[in-house]
Amino acid sequence: MAKVRNMIAFDLGASNGRAILGQFDGEKITMCELHRFENNYIEMNGVYYWDTPYLYNQLKQGLLKFKQGGYGELDSFGIDTWGVDYGLLDRNGQLAGIPRSYRLGTQEDIDAVEAVIPADKLYARSGIDTTLTFNTLYQLYRRKRENDPALEIADTMLLTPDLLGYFLTGAKGTEYTIATTTQLYNPTTKDWDWETIRELGLPERIFTKIDKTGTIRGYLRKELCEELGLNTAAFVAVGSHDTASAVAAIPGTGSFAFCSSGTWSLFGAEMDKPDLSPEAAAAHFSNEGTIQGGFRPLNTIIGMWIIQECRRDWLKSGMDISWDEVVNQAKAAEPLRSIINPDSPEFYAGGNMEKKIQEFCRKTGQPVPETVGQVARCVYESLALKYRHALEGLEKMKGQRIDSLNIVGGPINNRFLNQLIADSLDRDVITGPVEGAAIGNLLTQAMALGDIADLTELRQVVRNSESVEAWRPNHTVAWEAAYEKLLNLL
Repeated sequence: MAKVRNMIAFDLGASNGRAILGQFDGEKITMCELHRFENNYIEMNGVYYWDTPYLYNQLKQGLLKFKQGGYGELDSFGIDTWGVDYGLLDRNGQLAGIPRSYRLGTQEDIDAVEAVIPADKLYARSGIDTTLTFNTLYQLYRRKRENDPALEIADTMLLTPDLLGYFLTGAKGTEYTIATTTQLYNPTTKDWDWETIRELGLPERIFTKIDKTGTIRGYLRKELCEELGLNTAAFVAVGSHDTASAVAAIPGTGSFAFCSSGTWSLFGAEMDKPDLSPEAAAAHFSNEGTIQGGFRPLNTIIGMWIIQECRRDWLKSGMDISWDEVVNQAKAAEPLRSIINPDSPEFYAGGNMEKKIQEFCRKTGQPVPETVGQVARCVYESLALKYRHALEGLEKMKGQRIDSLNIVGGPINNRFLNQLIADSLDRDVITGPVEGAAIGNLLTQAMALGDIADLTELRQVVRNSESVEAWRPNHTVAWEAAYEKLLNLL
């Protein structure tokens, strides 16, 4: 490759976003953060919204900082975000109302859909866990039931990364991996699930063409190029679900499972075909897409959310406690004293999280955690045990042993938790890279530009560029007893 590529990954999570510059020389990629910003949903009149104009402006700020940095020409950019959320556009291409947040979902939304289409039929069509209240399917049908004017006038639905890409380029489309999160994609027909869409009376006109991952969809709008002083860089529809980009960057070999760790832990394995069986449905697996066009059967597990909420409560109470101190106190606490099911419904909502944990332990006849260390250790060990449950479910689906777990994402900086996970699984745990989604985003752009041939080559570039760390298990009888306790709780 003659020149170094300049590419920007916009990597947005449900709490913050970044613009990350990737410079690729054909063998290694180096990255630097250009811009970081907060992202929070906003409650107005009982509805949760995303501040989309603000997010669009933050993407522009990222582009501006690239220009100000004097890096030369920008070859391309890509956007990855959390799944399921979307915006509606009217016939003039303008927002038909403020995009809503998935935090609004309730069991009532699921019940309303299942009154029309039974859960087993929904799963056989989409391969997506039907118990997740936030799925796009449930969100849209709620608006249909409410006779929402925005849905009635909508001409187009674009999922969050595609929506932001549209504002930057004017090009509409839906990228494959983000489409698979909606519960409205049919992996058998490889298209939107028109049967479900028609049975629920959702407007067919709003669904766009589904693009393969790695498609160059458009170019930076001329007006923006003039405003920011930039060239017409290509917009690549990368693995625009952040988990798809993160998994693409996992440098795993052999039979491995992955975990994209953050507020949620997305735990799964790569397969060529989806598993639409009743057993997969009962185990709450969702078959989401990979950048190579295959599937990632995965469990969506509540990840760092519970301990994040505990720390928020501690800070509100006037306790000035850092994450390092939380971990240090957890290390000093008695091991495997109390276990929770992290996915028990009471832990989904924020607020009073420590009290919820204590009440769960009280109700299940366990010692009640009182100190910061006891609470934190309970949360970390429970998450490690839940990972084992997910791993065993994956082994049944694959019909073979999984030898290791590769974890990516910010929480891998918690070395104590990494060791707990290895001990619980009795498997090697490989951690890294931290910036999994951003690297996957950037290297998919390089693939679209013709600089990388395929996923195998992409993962070799990750190995060339990023260091990873291995954690060896120290599995004991106490972990087996704790796992039996978790199974009883489930």
